[in-house]
Amino acid sequence: MNIQSVMSVSLILFSVIDIVGTLPVIIDLKNKGVQIDAKKAAFYSLMLLTVFLVSGEGLLGLFGVDVKSFAVAGSLILLFLGLEMILGIRFFKESSSSGSGTLVPVVFPLIAGAGTMTTVISLKSKYDAMDIMAAIVINIILVFLVLRSTGWLKDRLGDAGIEVLRKVFGIILLAIAIRLFKENFQIVITSDNHLSCIHY
Repeated sequence: MNIQSVMSVSLILFSVIDIVGTLPVIIDLKNKGVQIDAKKAAFYSLMLLTVFLVSGEGLLGLFGVDVKSFAVAGSLILLFLGLEMILGIRFFKESSSSGSGTLVPVVFPLIAGAGTMTTVISLKSKYDAMDIMAAIVINIILVFLVLRSTGWLKDRLGDAGIEVLRKVFGIILLAIAIRLFKENFQIVITSDNHLSCIHY
């Protein structure tokens, strides 16, 4: 296990999950009487991301898609997520629910949504699976702590503080998306050209 890789992946996932940036959404749900169980939300998110980490590549294989190509697609999703965080516009619609909000919308799509699952499998093109798993566990622990401390964090950070953090991690996410695209797009194009030459 590479500690530097674990920290790098942890930062990427932290930016994508954006649990601090989603605090306003979670607080609003609680104000509306929606019950959120922090332990269950953390457990379900961990299980969902672990399953996708282990079997996601196999599922892609059923559709004839390789990890590098999926990584390029994932980088585009990260790009739009970063733009959302910076510009305050919404590209992806979020689900709403009443009663219990632990599974929907907290686990999906706020924590383990399409962006997070895409990121997990995209990162496999560069990082070891064990490093990604360790990063997932670290982030799930942070998610649990944040969900347990929403009231306290709101009082300490304030609306302005939460917004600043959201912008900062949005910029980081844009940089990660650009790097991920550059590293994988050239490989995909080169591979396709090589296969075309062989076929020819």
